[in-house]
Amino acid sequence: MSAVWRASRAAVRRRRLQTTVIGVVVLVSSMALVVALGLLDVVSGPFDRLFGRAHGAHVVATFDAAKVSGEEVGRTAERPGVRASAGPFRQAVIEMPESAAAEMPGMAPGPLTVVGRADPGGPVDRLDLFAGHWATGPGQIVLALRDAPGMGSGPHSPIGKRIRLPGQRPLTVVGLASSVSGTAQAWVSPRQITALHATTYQMLYRFDRAATARQISEGISAVSAGLPSGSLVAHQSYLTLKAQVAANPNVFVPFLIAFGVLGLLVAVLIVGNVVSGAVVSGFRHIGVLKSLGFTPRQVVAVYLVMVCVPATAGALVGTALGGVVARPLLHQVFQGANLGTANVGPTIGFWAYATTALGMPLTVLLAALIPALRAHRLSAARAISAGSAPHGGRGPAVQRWLTGVRLPRSVTLGLGLPLARPGRALLTIASVLLGVATVTFATGLSATMISFGDAVQGAGKAQSTVWRGQTRFDQAAPHHDDAATQTLLRGLPHVADVAAVGFTEVRILGRSEGVAIEGVRGGRSTLPDDLARGRWMRGPGEVVASGRFLAKQALRLGDSFTLTVGDGRQERVTLVGEILAGPEDWMRADWSTVTALTPDAQANQYWVRLAPGADYSAYVKAVRAADPGLYPTRNTMVNADAVTIIGSASALTLMLTLLAAMGVFNTVVLSARERRRDLGMLKSIGMTPRQVTVMLVVSMAGLGLVGGILGLPLGLAAYHVVIPITEQAAQLTFPARMLDVWHPGTMALPVLAGVAIAALGAVIPARAAARQTIARVLHTE
Repeated sequence: MSAVWRASRAAVRRRRLQTTVIGVVVLVSSMALVVALGLLDVVSGPFDRLFGRAHGAHVVATFDAAKVSGEEVGRTAERPGVRASAGPFRQAVIEMPESAAAEMPGMAPGPLTVVGRADPGGPVDRLDLFAGHWATGPGQIVLALRDAPGMGSGPHSPIGKRIRLPGQRPLTVVGLASSVSGTAQAWVSPRQITALHATTYQMLYRFDRAATARQISEGISAVSAGLPSGSLVAHQSYLTLKAQVAANPNVFVPFLIAFGVLGLLVAVLIVGNVVSGAVVSGFRHIGVLKSLGFTPRQVVAVYLVMVCVPATAGALVGTALGGVVARPLLHQVFQGANLGTANVGPTIGFWAYATTALGMPLTVLLAALIPALRAHRLSAARAISAGSAPHGGRGPAVQRWLTGVRLPRSVTLGLGLPLARPGRALLTIASVLLGVATVTFATGLSATMISFGDAVQGAGKAQSTVWRGQTRFDQAAPHHDDAATQTLLRGLPHVADVAAVGFTEVRILGRSEGVAIEGVRGGRSTLPDDLARGRWMRGPGEVVASGRFLAKQALRLGDSFTLTVGDGRQERVTLVGEILAGPEDWMRADWSTVTALTPDAQANQYWVRLAPGADYSAYVKAVRAADPGLYPTRNTMVNADAVTIIGSASALTLMLTLLAAMGVFNTVVLSARERRRDLGMLKSIGMTPRQVTVMLVVSMAGLGLVGGILGLPLGLAAYHVVIPITEQAAQLTFPARMLDVWHPGTMALPVLAGVAIAALGAVIPARAAARQTIARVLHTE
């Protein structure tokens, strides 16, 4: 083994180019693989860790106190399949005043679900009381907020603030807590909940079997069996919460996994090509080793060690760099994910690093084993003679046939050159094929995401949003009321259309959490073109919402449900459309639907569409002159998810394209070395350096064309597989217009990209071969 190691080390130093190619290919592939595996690991990791630690509730059930007693609800904990339970807790809904919500970061005015609970612990849903103390006496309340810096203390902390309710004694905030199960928005003592006129019971369950939606449904049926009809008002599954946390990261998982797989395949093919070339070009070296006494196994070991050294170094460096690259990406994709606490963040598991650091060298070793076995079978005499004998194969026959084609001689020689080494040519085609497939997939993905981002942000629709000033924010109050402001803005120069927009907090009957309704009055041309399915609302009682809202509330298009506000007003609405993106607790409706619930609702912002060619500065001056209490802003936001996906896809595509080009680079280097004698003879009979360069570049460009033609359908297939997975995982629906991205012109570009990849990889070594002098090439003849 000492001799094997010395021979391998000498080969690594001597074959610097091949060593560098293997190391760089493995490094880049390892980076892509760490990012993909890391994202896959953390998609569910934070929620699962926190849920298990807090003994989260598999199901949060709400029972109508008018139809069932607390004793009956409590006995449901004894039903088969129930592993643990907590409750029943009395539950009420109060109205959070706007004045109180303004003083408490993270709280919004509107309905607030309050539960009477004696302590934050228990067998199910152990709350994280991260600030203050628990509500044990009258007039005390604990709010459900996320742990954040400065939340528990300081001038902006809600602790000590008072919530004044009509007809009730004030409630003082004494603590802040978070629930991984989302069981309530606030908690009070059991005695205090009676004064808040509780109308429902809350029961928390953990089941023996709760891994799937079907098992959850079976558990709910078991606990509700025998109870009066309609007593189970609502239930919430932990699977819904888990899907909400993972919805944003799941946008990225499918395409990153696809890039990781493509990168791994490209690395295997290129390494196989490099090692195969090393064996073929080193026939004389193999013969010398065997003549010196190396056994066939030792010769194989020399070549495997020669490959494993740069592969291991590349895998270790690539794994470390992948971890560095993955961190900002993970924080970007998890931004806004409600994990209940700031102490649980996206971290990559050790298995992702270990899999990459150990798996990549092992993959390279397996890829190198097949070509290295060729060295095992060669005798010393055959290896030495093969290393110096001229090459045969099908190349000369094809080149004789190409002499009849009316093309320059350097082109016909280049087209026939790859057939002298068909195995190497196939590996080169395969690496270019995967590079073209990556370009094709990334092109389609980017086109879809650009269309998605434009639709979500309303590109070309409302160029400005005008806000009504509020004195509590040290702003001047507007001189005009809501309706007069909309009329005023519509009459200004440079303005084409104006929509008035206002929000109100409501609650879906039978659900604990509140939702926001965005009411729109007029100005339909200012709405973003983000309708995915169904239609826009046309009148009272019709709403549209995002796919995440539909998933959370278990609704489908055409379903009807009842909205209620704190004073008891109710409105039956129908879901008529699904929009591309939006929060899971938000919907959009006609203004008449909002005023049916809150008659005194007022718009707080106005979406303004400017006329073509309008001067934005002149428009702003006109708004400020008309009413100093109006504050116009320019809509220049871009969709962060779309930007992240396009940026990541572009970077990964560039890396894989460079990998494919490096494979071509290696192929041309090997071909030039093997054919030094032939190149010298061609130059001696009059072939110019430029013609030599053209010959070698054309030899690879032909393979690139074949790889491009074969890689196009593979890229199309990857696109049509990944997009539906992304839609399902991220709770999105792309309309047909966003998927119609392939046309004859756009499909020709990836094919030409194959030629460009091959030419890019070939031009440098081709020029180096062309610059060699005849005397230097033929000095051993």
